[in-house]
Amino acid sequence: MSVDNKHLAAILLGAAAAFGAYKYSNLTDEEKQKMKDNLKDKFHKLKDEAESGAENAKNYFNDLKDKATAALKEHFPDVEKHFDEFFKKGDNTSAAAEASTPSGV
Repeated sequence: MSVDNKHLAAILLGAAAAFGAYKYSNLTDEEKQKMKDNLKDKFHKLKDEAESGAENAKNYFNDLKDKATAALKEHFPDVEKHFDEFFKKGDNTSAAAEASTPSGV
């Protein structure tokens, strides 16, 4: 029977968990409460950073979209008209295709 990396990782993880449980059981009630409060503070800071990061990403992509739209309009002033015609043409051809197919078949 061979021992591969997964087995070694599981053994080391189990040993680390057992050592952590042993150390936690030897802590006083004050130390346990202090550790819990410290973990809560770290979690709340991480949560706040994640929320602000998501908001920053949303703002970044909105700004990027606005800049791309402005650049496209600058270089191709009639781009909106062309897109409208393109998408209207696609709607008309699909409507015409549906109208030309016999409904009784």
